[in-house]
Order: sequence, then structure tokens, then C-alpha cells
Amino acid sequence: MRDNSKTNKLTKVLFVIYLIAVFWIIVFKFNLPFSNLGYMRSINIIPFNESLVINGKLAFREIIMNVAIFIPLGIYSGILFKKWTIGKKIFLFFLISLICEIFQFILGVGASDITDIINNTLGGIIGLVIYKGIEKISKNSIKAQKIINIIATIGTILMISLLSVLVIYNL
Repeated sequence: MRDNSKTNKLTKVLFVIYLIAVFWIIVFKFNLPFSNLGYMRSINIIPFNESLVINGKLAFREIIMNVAIFIPLGIYSGILFKKWTIGKKIFLFFLISLICEIFQFILGVGASDITDIINNTLGGIIGLVIYKGIEKISKNSIKAQKIINIIATIGTILMISLLSVLVIYNL
């Protein structure tokens, strides 16, 4: 039981670090907070519209990045919110994405776009499916959580290293 408590604490710490990173990446676009605010403010409420069209082509990279950044949220929600219904978890993905888009608009640091909310929510759903797959393969939710914690710890260290390099070279 004690080992599970340490595992849960590690998962919660990794989740908080992930949320901070997501907010920094989406809202501040890798900049130091408030260093580059107020340059852009727009809203797009038509999914997959002009905001994703660059030189007459759909920007798949943008779509993939928006999906990918929310996959860990789905994985963490599978672990941390086991008693929640799937609907509540999907609403969480939507809500966190919506909050990021609102902050982008308020701070004027990017286009607030319904497409981003759709793609981010999809990423959360994919992450939740990945977690369920890992849980099924490992046949034990605690074992699955430990596997994910190892991968997430390595990923978090790599992410912090990469973001640190970006901050150093952006200054």
C-alpha cells in the first residue's frame, strides 16, 4: 500500500508539471510570461477553417501538434480520475483547452480557435484510450500506472531540458 502512495504522489507531481508546461506552450508560446503579449487577438468559431489553411493547404502539422499535446492529459486522467465517467473526462479535456484558448484571447498571444479545442479534446480521448490499452495489457492498474510514471518521468526530464534550452536561447 505504501508503494502505491508513492506512485500516486509521483503521478500527481508529473501531472502538475505537465499542466504548467501545456499552459506555457499553448498560452505563452514558449516565451517568458508577459514578455510578448498583446500582438494578436482573433477568434475562429468555424472548425477547420481559414486559420489552418496556409498557402492554400491544410496545416496538418498544427492539427497533429494540438492532438499530441493533449494525449498525456488523457493518460493522466485515466490514472487520477478513475471514478469519473468518460463524459466527465472528455469535458475536462474540453475545459482545459477552452481555458487555454480564453487566456490566449485575453492576453492577445494567439488566435482562439474552435479547431484547437476539437483537436485538443481528441488528443485527450486518444490518451485515455492509450491508458486503457496499457492497463489491459499489464492486467493491473497499479502496474500500468508505474509503467506510465517511468515513461512520464523520462519524458518530463526531456521536456524540461528542451524548454530550458529554448528559454536560454530566446533570451
